[in-house]
Amino acid sequence: MSELVAIHDLSVSYGAKQAVKPMSFQLERGRIIGLLGSNGAGKTSLMQAMMGLIPFKGTINILGFDPRTQREAMLEHVCYIPDVAILPPWIEVQQLLQLMCGLHPKFNRELALQKLARTTIKLESKVKQLSRGMIVQLHLAIISAIDAKLMILDEPTLGLDIPARKAFYDMLVSDWCNEERTVLIATHQIDEIENLLSDVMMIKDGELVLHDQLDALEDRYIGLRYSSEHSAAVAAAAQLHCFRQMGGECAIFAAPFPPELEQFGQTFRVELADLFVALSQGERHATV
Repeated sequence: MSELVAIHDLSVSYGAKQAVKPMSFQLERGRIIGLLGSNGAGKTSLMQAMMGLIPFKGTINILGFDPRTQREAMLEHVCYIPDVAILPPWIEVQQLLQLMCGLHPKFNRELALQKLARTTIKLESKVKQLSRGMIVQLHLAIISAIDAKLMILDEPTLGLDIPARKAFYDMLVSDWCNEERTVLIATHQIDEIENLLSDVMMIKDGELVLHDQLDALEDRYIGLRYSSEHSAAVAAAAQLHCFRQMGGECAIFAAPFPPELEQFGQTFRVELADLFVALSQGERHATV
């Protein structure tokens, strides 16, 4: 069975506010899944619920474990980097590695050292002496040296420059991902990770509005590039989103594409970032 995560009727509330509305989904092994949503959409609350860090309703099953009652056993198989990677500021890097040896039975110190050797982080440095980007690199080196089956990353490259972000994802894919491991990544840097993803999830106002394989989106959504003289005809159709681009006006449609509109312009493949904007600003159009 390839199923790694099974979630049914999950919801999260803070008082009267429902941050995550009832949702159900499954995550399979060997996938790299992008979790997209605007600030406040519910991405972090979903991840925290999966980690058993906040109360929730519904059921979460990760590798057969319930994070509410079996969190300690679950954490032997799950790695997590929150949007703010928290490490003890007073500890030296080499001390942190030694501490991890005692804390996690599946931590590989030599592997962590190999990953750190690719960075500018010195073993004798204290965490408080490191930049935000270096702390993220340190955190990744540590958790990716744990033989886990699921990695949950919440804005993992926030604060990193472009070369560091590329190195981060290169190391993640080449050194950690395989057919038995799954990564769930929440990020705003959609263009940078689109080529890495096998699947995509989108959350809007706490609701899961899209969950599909990336390759399948090409059949579910199509773009039309047209001149402004045809704006009225396109606007009359049931498009998800209209925007301007060099070369003319653009519109995104959910399948089936209205064939009568082909005479007004040229169709094109919809980029993930544009689809994200369309689903974030419009009504719910995707069936999960």
